[in-house]
Amino acid sequence: MNPLWLSHFTATSSIGRGLQQTLSALREERGGLVPCAFDTVDLPTFVGEVTGVDAVALPAPLAAFDCRNNRLALLGLTQDGFTEAVAAASQKYGAHRIGIFIGTSTSGILQTELAYRRLDPSTGAFPPDFAYRTTHNTFSVADFTRHHLALAGPAVVVSSACSSSAKVFASARRMMAAGLIDAAVVGGVDSLCLTTLYGFNSLGLTSSQACRPFDVERDGISIGEAAAFALLEPLPEHLSDDAVLLLGFGESSDAHHMSSPHPEGLGARMAMQDALAMAGLDAADIDYINLHGTATPSNDAAETRAVAALFGPATPCSSTKGATGHALGAAGGLEAVICALALQHGLMPAGLNTQALDPALPLNYLLHNVEQPVRRVLSNSFGFGGTNCSLIFGRAG
Repeated sequence: MNPLWLSHFTATSSIGRGLQQTLSALREERGGLVPCAFDTVDLPTFVGEVTGVDAVALPAPLAAFDCRNNRLALLGLTQDGFTEAVAAASQKYGAHRIGIFIGTSTSGILQTELAYRRLDPSTGAFPPDFAYRTTHNTFSVADFTRHHLALAGPAVVVSSACSSSAKVFASARRMMAAGLIDAAVVGGVDSLCLTTLYGFNSLGLTSSQACRPFDVERDGISIGEAAAFALLEPLPEHLSDDAVLLLGFGESSDAHHMSSPHPEGLGARMAMQDALAMAGLDAADIDYINLHGTATPSNDAAETRAVAALFGPATPCSSTKGATGHALGAAGGLEAVICALALQHGLMPAGLNTQALDPALPLNYLLHNVEQPVRRVLSNSFGFGGTNCSLIFGRAG
């Protein structure tokens, strides 16, 4: 494929608002996981909560979109001059020639959870101020983003569990290649809610500690939240050496089980193979792998088998979910931005909280940061139902 340019990007998560705070946390090996004190949740688990989301006020014309997920989206969109960068792109290409592709898993479901507490005691009706279409509805976050950025091109939400905001890069690239749009805003937004916290707990997948990917005693995930965005454009005539490019992607489906990954990581391996083929690269060309690495026993084992089959035991890799938590539908977008920072700053980030690597998982897993030039990175995002996406990013120079 012809590479695409990530001309601007930003991320907001539990480790920071915007690129500078995110980079500082990564460099300092500082995580954002804390004991869960979200809303009324009473669970012995850790979460990656973004502070100050409830204090965000949506502009009056967009008040109908008010929910935690869209507040988090706005908080993310206003970092690093991203909104202004899109406005400039809109002037260049036209508002109708920029698409919006956002990944989310639960969107504004918290708004419905809160509405259930205020059901009419006699009729059971929802409160009159509850607006499903502009809050809970999965499309809400893309619709809100489109209105905030004053864009008029196609708007799409991908909701494929934890691969959602990785797959948006592929969706956007296909639409650009088809000539339907000239540029795209891609990203992911997922916010904390009771459904995911209690749901994953009921499946026995949440850890009572800050999650420990690939640790011999790993016992589950720490749920996080995040908003991450990138502006994809065609390559300009001149690029700076530290420009970040989307080189390839691969998508697959395990077709194995509703919640468990294929035990040999078959679909994951196919996704990585397809990404390498599209980028015209060999496994040896990848300097660092940002693993999906959720810290569940089965996920980490399956991903290890897939990675080891293609890359062997030498390629440096880590899961940054030990720092941010698992942002679910926003994980792919968040980790794409982390990969972009790794390329620009020569930083392979450590996998936090992991103390003793599982000897059954033969990977070159980074327990501490490694600072050296990074040219090409691969980022994995695998979701419930075996939906897989791998992205390859490179540094122009």
